[in-house]
Amino acid sequence: MLGLTLVRVNVIVAMIISALVAGLTAGLGLKESIDAFNSGLSAGAEIALSYAMLGAFAVAISKSGLTRILAAKLLAKVNAQKSGSETLLSYFILFIIMICAISSQNLVPVHIAFIPILIPPLLVIFNKLRLDRRAIACILTFGLATSYMVLPYGFGGIYLYSILHKNLVDNGLEIINTQVPMAMIIPALGMFAGLLIAIFFSYRKRRDYAALPLTIESKETTVENPKKVMLVGLFAVLASLIAQNASGSMILGGLVGVMIFSVFGIVKWEDNGDVFSKGVAMMAMIGFIMISAQGFAAVMQATGHVASLVHSGAELFAGNKPIAAAVILLVGLFITMGIGSSFSTVPIIATLFVPLCLELGFSVMATAALVGTAGALGDAGSPASDSTLGPTSGLNADGQHDHIWDSVVPTFIHFNIPLLIFGWIAAMVL
Repeated sequence: MLGLTLVRVNVIVAMIISALVAGLTAGLGLKESIDAFNSGLSAGAEIALSYAMLGAFAVAISKSGLTRILAAKLLAKVNAQKSGSETLLSYFILFIIMICAISSQNLVPVHIAFIPILIPPLLVIFNKLRLDRRAIACILTFGLATSYMVLPYGFGGIYLYSILHKNLVDNGLEIINTQVPMAMIIPALGMFAGLLIAIFFSYRKRRDYAALPLTIESKETTVENPKKVMLVGLFAVLASLIAQNASGSMILGGLVGVMIFSVFGIVKWEDNGDVFSKGVAMMAMIGFIMISAQGFAAVMQATGHVASLVHSGAELFAGNKPIAAAVILLVGLFITMGIGSSFSTVPIIATLFVPLCLELGFSVMATAALVGTAGALGDAGSPASDSTLGPTSGLNADGQHDHIWDSVVPTFIHFNIPLLIFGWIAAMVL
């Protein structure tokens, strides 16, 4: 599977082929392998539907004009600063962008949909202040990735509870869901350390960009009754969070948010079908990847060879926890880099790593930190990840931001390397 994904075979195709190869080489036979794969698919259905519903909520927020209002207010604030310290203004802008990125995963779960709306109009301001866009790419990626690692709301709730906790428990780890975010705090501190290095050291110097026209159309549609949109949007977000916490369901949380926008007329009733279809389309790929990952994991378990692999791995490491932890994190890095989604990586690596961690004597919290970090590794630095594609979509609106060298490489250096270090530390101290 890793080899196929690294040569850019579609991730879903790679997992299906790899699952069949695993089953056949283990002696299951074609029918038994397919049956095992199909039996595992249902385990990912709830996660995929949760993703689709939050996608619909993101589309509803976008249609309401809420993100355009926020972008306009930020532009007005920036334009009003005609004098004073450019450095202070620069850090203020970077801070606001970071808050928007964090909110897009947890508070206002629009995922990367806010970037093409918020960032392109601000490029002229970035140019005037001579801000290095690589620093902005790091800030956006930090908000998109770190928030779901520690905050169990919105997409963070899906990663920490519906995916990470579920797969830890399914593979034999006795842990309550509220312990999972606590286990991820140390790895998240690594992300924060990388962000500080990017802003205050690596990309602190000014960088010149040409004043070029945007290569994508900027949506300048007027929002009717912006005060009503702001109030209803705030109400929808709060109601969605309350519904999610009360029921423990991302599906209900997303549904409540969408319906509030419709009931108050912010999104027209006749547009509901379009909202849901676009929400499903926006999240469909990652949803199907997660479903396929559950099928792959089911075949691996059905072979009965996971136990022997774990036993062999334990003998190979000979009880050496530091080396074992490093190898686990590196394998997670390569798998996530190939797949491009931390959400889809966890079901695969948990099948192997949870039993191995238990065999080697890692604590419950250390095991959760290792698997959670191994899943998140590579998300920031993968060319196929939303955490890098999203920032590029906004920062390259005038054709002056290279996806690989200005988004992928900076985020890989400043986030994946600290994640490896702090994830290893978490495994040793927890």
